[in-house]
Amino acid sequence: MTDGMQNTDTAEQSAGTNGDDRLKALEAESDIAADYLEELLDIADLDGDIDMDIDGDRAAVSIVGAELNNLVGENGKVLEALQELTRLAVYRETGERSRLMLDVSNYRANRKAELEEVGRKAVEEAKATGTPVRLDAMTPFERKVVHDVVAAAGLTSESEGEEPRRRVVVQP
Repeated sequence: MTDGMQNTDTAEQSAGTNGDDRLKALEAESDIAADYLEELLDIADLDGDIDMDIDGDRAAVSIVGAELNNLVGENGKVLEALQELTRLAVYRETGERSRLMLDVSNYRANRKAELEEVGRKAVEEAKATGTPVRLDAMTPFERKVVHDVVAAAGLTSESEGEEPRRRVVVQP
């Protein structure tokens, strides 16, 4: 019986170690991303503060400050590109693919709230009409937000089309 207890303890310690290792890896991603973005801000002569966090199973980095709209761009296109460049910088340092989420001046946070409302309205429409509701084209981040809202409401959704015109379809 003692051996079984030791195996359980070892398994729990191993799981804890793996969780600690994952947390350390995410913190390292945040640090690398923050350093990369600090350099970028210096080169562009922009003032901004960098906030780092862990959001679930991904590193989250935010740049906050005035006059950063150029880093967001129209419909977040510059932000998307900047996020990909930052992920590449992390990959270059770690050799691991990053799922890092970047936000600038709370653009993503505000956009998420808007998309949650879009998702709720699509759910209501699908329930009321009994027909699928096709939404406008969205980025992967935006589609994920809507899919989560739809799933929470007990309906299903799917993505259709090819990038950059990929959209969410809410099923009744």
